[in-house]
Amino acid sequence: MDAAATAVTVFHRPAHDGDFRDWLMRITEIARRMDGFVSSSVAVTEGPLLEPGFSVTFRSEPALHAFLDSAERAAALSDGTMLGFHCKSSDLVIVEGGSPPPGIGVFRHSVARDKEAEFEATEARLVAVSSTFPGFEGAALFPSDGGRWFSVLRFRTERQLSDWLGSDERAATLPELRAKLTEDFTVQAHTTPFGSTVRTVDGETRMTPTWKTAMLVLLVLYPTVMVLSRFLGPVLDRVGSPPWLALWLSQIVSVGVMSYYLSPAVASRFRRWLDPIDGAGRRISAAGAAVVVALYALTLLLFASVRWLQYWDYD
Repeated sequence: MDAAATAVTVFHRPAHDGDFRDWLMRITEIARRMDGFVSSSVAVTEGPLLEPGFSVTFRSEPALHAFLDSAERAAALSDGTMLGFHCKSSDLVIVEGGSPPPGIGVFRHSVARDKEAEFEATEARLVAVSSTFPGFEGAALFPSDGGRWFSVLRFRTERQLSDWLGSDERAATLPELRAKLTEDFTVQAHTTPFGSTVRTVDGETRMTPTWKTAMLVLLVLYPTVMVLSRFLGPVLDRVGSPPWLALWLSQIVSVGVMSYYLSPAVASRFRRWLDPIDGAGRRISAAGAAVVVALYALTLLLFASVRWLQYWDYD
């Protein structure tokens, strides 16, 4: 079953708020006519650092992308540009149960009915504090029916977002924020390049167990090193690189390839197993570990039996 997906579009502050909201209503009507539409929301902008924004949720990611890629939406965006309504960033796609894009924090809040104005003010102060941290790019706050609000915080990199999330300044503001909620806020999961998933539920931060992350790193590291030793090593030898430099260059390549391509790709296949909540059970932990061990065996068999891949025989 497909998970619900939400797109968030952030805009520069318009000169005429009324015209901007009328234009967003046009986009809302386009979304409502599409299959799978669930809801939409317009960001509140009372705080000077709270950005104008529009969110739309569909029952599945394919349905969401059908709307985002539709000719009707493209025409509406073109008209909006002519009216002076300019997007501040590309569309942020957030899939339920998945990780947000790097550097993006998604926070869901159950706001008490009589505390909404106070909650907005507290969020505005929280954003003001976060704006003093390196890499801050913006924040948007979206209301919804039933008191289920969500906020989107944008930093330039995942590391800069993590620095803010773990800061003393943020921790000092959370008690005031929690006083406006009917239950503690949740943070959508974040997965690091090497597979660790971080989730915050009921104020408690949980992370993938170290042993799972280590197993996944080894699964990617071994074949990466073997392939680089077989194909990159001889190249470095031919150009005259001394062993100490060749090893250093090889490690740079392996870390880069693993960080940006291999580890994220493998982690996405083991997303549920790595999740500190969904994958916490003994059965799923054991099953995932068994699959990883089986993949270990396959890679060992591959490099043991295929001589062409054995770097010690490349001459």
